Amino acid sequence: MGHDEQKQVILLVDDEQDFARGLQRLIVRKFSDLEVLLAHTAEDALEVLKVTHVDIMLTDMLMPGMTGMELLPLALEQRPDLSMVMLTAHGTIETAVQAVKHGAYDFLTKPVEPAELFRVVAKSQERAKLMNENRLLKEQVRSFNTSDELIGESPAMQQLKLSIQAVAHSDYTVLVRGESGTGKEMVARMIHQLSTRNDNNFLSVNCPAIPEQLLESELFGHVKGAFTGADKDHKGLFATTNGGTLHLDEIGDISFQVQTKLLRVLQEGEVRPVGANYNEHVNVRVVASTNQELEKRIQDKAFREDLYYRLNVLTVMIPPLRERVTDIPLLTYHFLRQSCKEMGLPEKSIAPDVLTYLSTKQWQGNVRELQNYVRRLTVFCSGNSVDMSVVRLVDSGTLPTVVAADSDASGITQYKEAKNKVIDDFTQAYVSDLLKSTKGNISEAARASGLSRVALQKILGRLNMDAASFR
Repeated sequence: MGHDEQKQVILLVDDEQDFARGLQRLIVRKFSDLEVLLAHTAEDALEVLKVTHVDIMLTDMLMPGMTGMELLPLALEQRPDLSMVMLTAHGTIETAVQAVKHGAYDFLTKPVEPAELFRVVAKSQERAKLMNENRLLKEQVRSFNTSDELIGESPAMQQLKLSIQAVAHSDYTVLVRGESGTGKEMVARMIHQLSTRNDNNFLSVNCPAIPEQLLESELFGHVKGAFTGADKDHKGLFATTNGGTLHLDEIGDISFQVQTKLLRVLQEGEVRPVGANYNEHVNVRVVASTNQELEKRIQDKAFREDLYYRLNVLTVMIPPLRERVTDIPLLTYHFLRQSCKEMGLPEKSIAPDVLTYLSTKQWQGNVRELQNYVRRLTVFCSGNSVDMSVVRLVDSGTLPTVVAADSDASGITQYKEAKNKVIDDFTQAYVSDLLKSTKGNISEAARASGLSRVALQKILGRLNMDAASFR
């Protein structure tokens, strides 16, 4: 038994067939977005529930055979989010109240007044809609809980997931706050993926990475001739992301001039390209993020207070790794598998004492620092298992082969030279694998490694490596 996906379904259960059809006619005339089904026994109603997605059930309390009170727990067992309304005579209102205490949503008394019927059905519709949205949202959250996006089951991470779930389905501006390396862009992306905008663009811009004089043009666009080198019109990120979500990373570092223009976008929903004498309407959700204390920046006159309040409509706080230590083993396993995959290696195991050791270390750089450390463990592990000997190798900064190389008469290499060689060997191996996995794409490699594009290019120059050779 199917039904129109766009319509909610209400099931009327009453052994008085004429009465049930009368209610059906009233509801159909009033609610064009409802499909109304009939059942004349509780047993028939349970059969309907097995094959049809019913949103609302309106059932008589007293029926031959199974009563409405007996139907209540059985129906809710099949459909926990079912909105059940009990029909009762005046003499049994107390019983109806008991039914509400046991899971019924509401009750109506016979004879039913049309106005009261319409009120209760409308309320039930709204509840059914919310329950259905919650069910879909839980399915999505379960999906990303097991994805590679957001790893961790500690209380702090459970709270973070609940916060993401709460803000995702609104359209308000969100401020994501957390220390460096906690995964602010990942959280911003998850908010977008769980939002109603998920079919549209998500763009992320690292504000400090773009020179101040270019950031305004990058965000808002420019017209031909606006400045030297502007030989054609350029659409900014707000226009490019229209209908989607724009993530402004490290928002605390933008200049006052850009802050002022950003405030206008948030207030008016309009951008003015650099050099233009017109405004363009945009429909973009902004998710900003920062590792700074914006309140302190406001006190120092470095950040506009009115912009702060526009950005800080909803806040998501990302816990540092020291507040979610129990997640470190799970994260380590994940990063080890990820690193092996990136390097084209068979999966490696990791010794329990290594997990214990990593759980006791201080991770100032948070998850990003742990990820890079696991990458080093993967590079330096020649066997199938990462044990404490590999950890000591990574922590000491020396390789067994270094001692015999470039040594003096005593056969011992100077510490600084040995350390520099190990670092260069590691960096060359790491960057080679990185560029292989990204097919020589510098921008993608910078994002994957957590390095800035400029820093990665400097490393390539120092090691005389050419990204083009990996394409």
